Amino acid sequence: MRYRLSRFSVLGIALVFAGMVYAQQEAVYAVTHVDTIPNSAPAGSPTAAQVLKQFAEATVKEPGCIRFEVLQQSDRANHFALVGVWKNQKAFDDHEGAAHTKTFREKIQPMMGSPFDERLHHLLK
Repeated sequence: MRYRLSRFSVLGIALVFAGMVYAQQEAVYAVTHVDTIPNSAPAGSPTAAQVLKQFAEATVKEPGCIRFEVLQQSDRANHFALVGVWKNQKAFDDHEGAAHTKTFREKIQPMMGSPFDERLHHLLK
């Protein structure tokens, strides 16, 4: 079945998307590179990948979190990128101060091969 859009339908869709982009102008985008030492998890403790998964599961439940992904580098299993989008700066600041963020940093610290490389971004206007 084919649908035909009128000019008014197209205009309505365009306004909805324009509103979504405008609403995201305040959004904070964070890209964090996490490099861990291979096989650095103490015996019986979660691996770096497991710690990152737990962190992501808690982070996506935050009220100001729009999206959060953990990426693992294809050719280096101990290199990760955390990509997150928060509603605004306050939501990101709340994330930084959250108990699960502090717990994550404590758990991952002994496994780190280099310091966190966290960079914040905003949409280009």
